[in-house]
Amino acid sequence: MLSSLKEVINEGKEKNIAIGSFNTPNLECLIAVLNAAEQLNVPVIIAHAQCHENVAPLDKIGPVMLELAKRSRVKVCVHLDHGENFEYCKRAIDLGFTSVMIDYSNLSYVENVKGTKKVVEYAHLHNVDVEAELGALPQREGGENTTEIEDITKLYTKPELVCDFIDQTGIDALAIAFGTAHGIYKSKPILNMDIITKVRERTSLPLVMHGGSGISAEDYKEVIFRGINKINYYSYMAYAGYESAKSLTEQKHSDFFHNLALHAQNAMQENALKTLKIFSNME
Repeated sequence: MLSSLKEVINEGKEKNIAIGSFNTPNLECLIAVLNAAEQLNVPVIIAHAQCHENVAPLDKIGPVMLELAKRSRVKVCVHLDHGENFEYCKRAIDLGFTSVMIDYSNLSYVENVKGTKKVVEYAHLHNVDVEAELGALPQREGGENTTEIEDITKLYTKPELVCDFIDQTGIDALAIAFGTAHGIYKSKPILNMDIITKVRERTSLPLVMHGGSGISAEDYKEVIFRGINKINYYSYMAYAGYESAKSLTEQKHSDFFHNLALHAQNAMQENALKTLKIFSNME
């Protein structure tokens, strides 16, 4: 059933679990994630990232996401991930998305506040929840245009800014930076868990971890224990689909694309299922 961000987060809080937020830029991803969530009977967030506009335009994939969410047997929030400007967020809101993320984390603090507040004002007029980011990950969503950063700790969320940022913007969820990164990790991430604790001490607002793929089950459980309510996950699920399709093509000289797509979908569903079990304290 189509639900708000607040509704799925609140169910997660009641069950003492984190809610998985999965980017779903095509039908195979959508079916994989929703099947996994229904199998476990847990709420879930399906998301469209603006960087995937060239893969699946918002006005094409958005209505499909909304329809499948309405048909689902579990609570499903339809979310815009990493909206890069007001106009794109407005398009998602007008389509019927129940949640949007505006990402001005690459701007100055003042500009982040100003731009985020504008999105919040429009979204709340339409009963849509808003997530924003304070601090930044070392590479942008999708992993493109990365630059070498000598000291990534300079990108981490500053807990002392949290209350002011929330008060000025009126956001409904806060993404924080404490050592994760978008994309596939080249080395084991080192997470500063104390940042989560310090932020949680300052607010009861839902906290979000971006770059959620590729960390250990123990780290997932630790971040949830410390107060993370929503975990964004995509890269490793998508890679599982790629590996499955690649394996099939290596075994056969030729095949139909729909077979490749189904193999990828099944692999992604298995990956999503395993991930949601961890987020839901089922393993």
